[in-house]
Amino acid sequence: MKLNSLLISSIFALTLPNIVSASSENKESNELDEPLTQVYATQYQAENWGLAMGVRRGDIPFAVDDDSVNDILPLIKFRNDYLFIDGMEAGAHIWKNENHQVNAYTRFRFVDIPLELQNESQSQAFDFGLQYRFIKGPWEADVAFMADSNKRSYGYSRTKYHWESGDWYLSPYAELNWKSADFNQFYYGLEQYDTSGGVEVNAGVTARYHLVSNLYLLGKFGVGRLEDDIVNLPTIDSQYQYESFFGFGFYPDSGKKRTPNSYSDSNSKFPPKADSDDEFIRVAHGWATPSNLNAILSWQTKTDPYNNQLTSVFYGTRLTETLFTLPIELYFTPGAVWHHDSEVQGNLAEGVVAIKAFYTFEIGPRWRLGVAEGLSYVSSVTHIEGTEMEEKGYKPSKLLNYLDFSLDVNMGDLFKSRNLSNMWMGYSIHHRSGIYEKSSAFGRIGGGSNYQTLYLQWHF
Repeated sequence: MKLNSLLISSIFALTLPNIVSASSENKESNELDEPLTQVYATQYQAENWGLAMGVRRGDIPFAVDDDSVNDILPLIKFRNDYLFIDGMEAGAHIWKNENHQVNAYTRFRFVDIPLELQNESQSQAFDFGLQYRFIKGPWEADVAFMADSNKRSYGYSRTKYHWESGDWYLSPYAELNWKSADFNQFYYGLEQYDTSGGVEVNAGVTARYHLVSNLYLLGKFGVGRLEDDIVNLPTIDSQYQYESFFGFGFYPDSGKKRTPNSYSDSNSKFPPKADSDDEFIRVAHGWATPSNLNAILSWQTKTDPYNNQLTSVFYGTRLTETLFTLPIELYFTPGAVWHHDSEVQGNLAEGVVAIKAFYTFEIGPRWRLGVAEGLSYVSSVTHIEGTEMEEKGYKPSKLLNYLDFSLDVNMGDLFKSRNLSNMWMGYSIHHRSGIYEKSSAFGRIGGGSNYQTLYLQWHF
């Protein structure tokens, strides 16, 4: 009976937008040969970039003294023809057309437990699975089948509506989460009590308010209802969980309004230039330092006695040429990093996804200051990072916040060569940290690691 109700609820969530918008489904057959352009009902849906930071508050459903826990979360938004990143979820398109998508999908799973237990537990993480997604005007629906790293399965079906008026954007949503018995036994029974699988219901609204230029306020409020079998466990003392988020972010300026339903993929892309230089490749090599970020920025750097080194390659694609009407360029920049073996560690890999800002100024040749914010994940914890965590009594986290600070000079200006006008040479700090114990997403740790690098960056 439960299985039947799950199937019915999932089908209803996915077909609701189709029912509402069925009257607009009249297409000519010759249009099938034309390139597909996704048309959106709101600017928010059409935007292809954003960077935000805020505080999430989540209720703790367990039978403990603490009622809630707070997290600082950095959020990235990016979208192109191949993938999307939207805060704490992301996907790569396996197949898509104008209204339908099948995606390789990941979403962050929060586990709200007392703050003092989060470092040792580190039970919340990005899980992976397969997603089907439907978009029709302001309606959006999706269903995903997921599993954690130990193959405990779960899934969800979700429907949301996008509404925009003036400086306000609102998106009410409803979601059904169905969870397997082994998932519930681990995360709610804490491997001490047996329980069955079930369905959790969530609903809420996300909001955004345009303050000025590229600056926005962000908010979210939601409530979840745990299934009865979970609430009857001795480990649980609350059936309802409330979740909220408040922060600020940088997004495309919504001051120039378009007519409704005129937002499309083409609207959110910059027109190509004849001499386009809106992409780059950066190759860097760096050396670890036990010094913290403040010491490095004040020129009080110590040398790593084990000479741990890394080599990285970053790709960048320009998102905007201005921020707050200033000549500040933003780039979406994923990177691959290889940490070389040494006498204290083996070879290991690191993946980075970030948004980086550049400000160009002239003192003789052109110079650029850069700063990036993003996420970093390592296959194994580096020696320089693991040593610090051990000294501070933390369990290391593979996922950490990523920062990059750089200063470079234009090689064409420096050597008066037009052939080198798109080449920049510079210095950067490759930084991973846990935001001063303020985020359970990063293992609730303080500290991290720093590498000083030299690089060449070619724009094309």
